[in-house]
Amino acid sequence: MRAVQLLEPTKLELTEIDTPEPRAGEVLLEVLAAGVCQTDVHMRRTTEAWIPAGTILGHETAGRIAAVGEGVSGWAVGDTAAVYPVWSCGVCRSCTAGKQNACLGTGSRLAPAATPGVSVNGGMADFMAAPASALVRTGDLDPTVAATLTDAALTPYHSVRESLHLLGPGSSAVVIGAGGLGRMAVQILRAITSARVIVLDVKETALAAVRDEVDAALDSSDPSIADKVLAATGGTGADVVLDLVGDDATLALATGVVAPYGAVRAIGLTEGRFTFETSQGALSLPWGASLTRPYSGTYQDLIEVVALAQSGHLRPVVQTFSLDQALLALDQLEAGSLTGRGVLVPKGA
Repeated sequence: MRAVQLLEPTKLELTEIDTPEPRAGEVLLEVLAAGVCQTDVHMRRTTEAWIPAGTILGHETAGRIAAVGEGVSGWAVGDTAAVYPVWSCGVCRSCTAGKQNACLGTGSRLAPAATPGVSVNGGMADFMAAPASALVRTGDLDPTVAATLTDAALTPYHSVRESLHLLGPGSSAVVIGAGGLGRMAVQILRAITSARVIVLDVKETALAAVRDEVDAALDSSDPSIADKVLAATGGTGADVVLDLVGDDATLALATGVVAPYGAVRAIGLTEGRFTFETSQGALSLPWGASLTRPYSGTYQDLIEVVALAQSGHLRPVVQTFSLDQALLALDQLEAGSLTGRGVLVPKGA
């Protein structure tokens, strides 16, 4: 089969390898769609060997079951599913409490659970072996939509759901970054909260794409942007800020516009840094505000995200590529020229 493999740091190639056999507890998926993410761009560019050599990229996957391994029940050949991207131990106290994205069975407090396309083989291939426990039924949902839900929707959904106590009537939410995740974040906020939604981005094209769906769409490169956000939130700041970029500038902006006892969810992974102060006159955060770095979402979150898509509340914009065009898709994503979310379709775009 064809697979997009990171053979060594900075060496990403489309290769021909053997089709995997599903082990006990696994299924073999015929991949129908695999999302392309900024994480994939970062993994291709990094010179550090923190990804196992030969790993198949792709942590956003939807497919059709082609074979079922020993001991698998409840799934049959022909069923369609999305792949939950946190392959947790399933038995620690976090997993048994339904917090698989906080799995304690990883061997390190700083390491997440096995993640397809990052630490184990992912979905940028014709076929993929996956634990049956990681599948979520998608029915007749478009697989290009289903694939994007497993990260581009799951990650912001988890952060919004964890912040629902802050997002009641009269509240405000700021979304920094109006790309693939940002557009999903807007739709999620509209679907499950009553918050006023403000979107910030440096690109007018990105703002134009969401302007009709939000209460305000503002240029984040404007030197007075923080003042404008504060003015739009009555001077007190946003109850929740979703930073989908995560660089120094956006972290400074996010922490500069969050309300007292509000929350900043730093979802983007652009290696930003923030200095936390504890002095009486600290200016980095208002009193009571929290800054967290959430990881993915829970299995139940993905079930709920799929349901939102099936009911029409989530409508990701996708741009499809054939598997042979995987490197082109990554190039376009890195250059910022993709429309919405890039998705590889192994059988052809």
